[in-house]
Amino acid sequence: MNPISPITRRHFIGNTGKTAAAAALVGNLAPSILRGAEPVSESDPIKVAQIGIGTRGMNLVRAAGSKKSCKVVAVCDVYKPHADRGLELCNNPDAKAYTDYKEMLNDPEIEAVIIVTPDHWHEKMLIDCVAAGKDVYCEKGWTTSVASAKRMRKAVKDNKAIMQLGHQGRQLAAADVAHDLIASGEIGEVTLVNCGRFFNGDKEAPPWRWYGHYSVIKPELEPSEVIKLLDWEKWLGDAPSIDFNDRHFWHWRCYWPYGTGQCGDLLSHEMDHVQTVLRYGIPDTCTTNAHNCYWKDDREVPDTWTSSYVFEEKDCVVTFEGNMNSRRGQTPEYIGRDGRVIFNSIGQSANLFEVFGDEKAHQISRRPQPEPSQLFVPGKEHRRPDHMQDFFNCVRTREKPTCNEDEAFIETTVLMMSMEAYRQKRMVRWDAVKEEIV
Repeated sequence: MNPISPITRRHFIGNTGKTAAAAALVGNLAPSILRGAEPVSESDPIKVAQIGIGTRGMNLVRAAGSKKSCKVVAVCDVYKPHADRGLELCNNPDAKAYTDYKEMLNDPEIEAVIIVTPDHWHEKMLIDCVAAGKDVYCEKGWTTSVASAKRMRKAVKDNKAIMQLGHQGRQLAAADVAHDLIASGEIGEVTLVNCGRFFNGDKEAPPWRWYGHYSVIKPELEPSEVIKLLDWEKWLGDAPSIDFNDRHFWHWRCYWPYGTGQCGDLLSHEMDHVQTVLRYGIPDTCTTNAHNCYWKDDREVPDTWTSSYVFEEKDCVVTFEGNMNSRRGQTPEYIGRDGRVIFNSIGQSANLFEVFGDEKAHQISRRPQPEPSQLFVPGKEHRRPDHMQDFFNCVRTREKPTCNEDEAFIETTVLMMSMEAYRQKRMVRWDAVKEEIV
């Protein structure tokens, strides 16, 4: 879900003392996070197509169209109003609109494709794109099974394609600086990490019940008009064939055939932040408890979701709490024997963090709150390409982007461990040799 739930526990930018501490931290740790200059020439922009101009797709086609290093030459959507708005937002009056992405892939001008469709389409579209010689930027969650992720990873590598998964939190320097700080032993051995996502709506605006963009709670067209402008069979793809209904079309995250609920939408963001900071890879075990506690509509996915992961060799437990019935914040919190690193926002937006020594960490919830021993605020030396620009740069340089196919495989495995623990109602384990959840 896109609405940001910033931390309300404290304000992160404060007095001169904090700023001085931040400067000291920056000076010690910044060099390890710097990336090269942008190599894409404005005279030779990347020719890009986008599949899917729905809720998230609307934002991405606008972002791509705003870049001088990119030219959106085609958009594709099986719902005509979305294809039309893709043409309006892409900043290229000569762009073409398609309803069949395979037809679009025949255009030799297209170098890269942005995939922003429901998750059940990601595997087929990515494999078709790289087979056609196109690089791919794909929204998270990458896919809906480990077997699917294996096929996608193989296709990317076999075709020597560039692939970026859309975890935009990786464009922020804070996670990398925190990695260096934790690796240096600043807060001692990290034994517990807490992360989560919280959202609260009302009966007029329940979570995930949007119409074409975040928090749009009333449709512009009646279902009888929508179906006239939609190729429903193409939208379904390999999902079970059912008669059209606007709930599955607009609110697909509420139903299992098209995605993985909180795992693919929310947990994946937070656990990708954990991977960016700790770089531990795939956990050894996972347990999950989930239940639909409040939203008693026809949704299939639970509104309340908790998962606990164990990294056995690292002696570290990571917890995720997801709740769509509360506005309480749980920003990423890394707890070590000697202190804590606490970020300021959800994983995809966490750009600042505070460090507390252990003697102060237990006082965080008290009033007055203790002052952190260090505060990280990014400076000029932390400037780096945004997540999509990193992808475009790598299309030219052929270097691996920050959230490449190997990181995407980790993401899928982590979210699917949570899903399988929920489905099987037991603890699941990762078999690293067979690359299977057992």
